[in-house]
Amino acid sequence: MTTPPGSHTASPKLTVLKQFARVAKALGHEYRLVLLELLAQGEQSVEGLARHCRQPVANISQHLQQLRRAGLVQARRDGKYVRYRLSGDEVLTLVSALERVAERNLTQVRDTVQLYYHARDDLEPVTVDELMRRLRDSEVTVLDVRPGDEFVQGHVPGAINIPFHELEARLHELPDDREIVAYCRGPYCMLAFETVARLRHAGRAVRRLKEGFPKWREQGLPTEVGV
Repeated sequence: MTTPPGSHTASPKLTVLKQFARVAKALGHEYRLVLLELLAQGEQSVEGLARHCRQPVANISQHLQQLRRAGLVQARRDGKYVRYRLSGDEVLTLVSALERVAERNLTQVRDTVQLYYHARDDLEPVTVDELMRRLRDSEVTVLDVRPGDEFVQGHVPGAINIPFHELEARLHELPDDREIVAYCRGPYCMLAFETVARLRHAGRAVRRLKEGFPKWREQGLPTEVGV
């Protein structure tokens, strides 16, 4: 069969690249990246995500629809609620790559990270590999400062969950004879930085997990669910 004169058939390469661009476009809003970070902690309802983001449910629903159309998230009906989750751990790898490229090549990102993050923590953070080794040797206490509903969906094995806003009242629950490694949602989550500052002020030996829980998941390391 011959192609009629003047007709145009898109190449397979351009067809595929167009879909790649669709995924990239879906990532092109700060609240969508926040939603992906929240969903990296586990499945959540639209209403729960809206509360976390302090945004109207309608706005968050629209962002989620864009992420869903790009294949980055999936949804299921749970009674009168719609609950979302990441479509796979490769989404975490994609977001991590985006973060690395931005930190390496954008001056504003580097300056902001230095001012608001690195300046708050002058000790080298613990990497995922280092934490895994120290857990095997029973050398550390792992502190998860995320909200309890995120903790129960998945956490580092053996971690103690004390949400950040409860830290002062529950400080006595943390052993004082081992170093503490604190983590939260990801590398830009301020909860871990603030936790380190408060615990050091209380005289505790503490460092933060550099990448947070999503990186732990991304590397396929074991997790626990429940309390």
